[in-house]
Amino acid sequence: MINRIRDIRKQKGMTLSEVAAACSPPTTAQTIGRLETGMRNLSLVWMNRIGAALGVDPQMLVKPVDAPQTQVIARLTDTGAESLASPRDAILPTDLLEGGTLVCLAIETGQGEYRSGDQLWMRQVAPDRAAALVNRDVLAPRSGGRFAFGRLINRQGNLVALLPPGIGQRQIVIDNPAWLAVAEMLVRRL
Repeated sequence: MINRIRDIRKQKGMTLSEVAAACSPPTTAQTIGRLETGMRNLSLVWMNRIGAALGVDPQMLVKPVDAPQTQVIARLTDTGAESLASPRDAILPTDLLEGGTLVCLAIETGQGEYRSGDQLWMRQVAPDRAAALVNRDVLAPRSGGRFAFGRLINRQGNLVALLPPGIGQRQIVIDNPAWLAVAEMLVRRL
């Protein structure tokens, strides 16, 4: 097994010290560095601690030696494309975020900034977190197995107001939705 702690930590923009401090109980940056480089064995206890500190499923921290993995090989800067000192595993942004089930909204007819053929990957959250989602695109279940999709523009008590992306559409108000799914990643074929 190959450990991917460093790749995940770098993709999340965290330092060794930040990961060490986020562990429960806290540890040292040196210990995290030794676990990353394989100088110290990565036990299940350490996998759980570091996974929680990084906000990922502990099993993401390791991969089989023979498993092919998409690599980040270059970066685009203000001076153009540059190679990385060494390639690192490319990890989907949706795998780096904790909590909530992923759902996908298939866009069949272009509306607003969405084009036909797009896939919008969304993470389900509890409705009590709706205040933090204002001005984000969300999907909400409605009665009769229907759904509403749009920009969350207001939340008052149990009422959630969405503004659909199409031109001239009126806001939709939903009373006490069971959950909301917030847009996290747009997949668009080129």
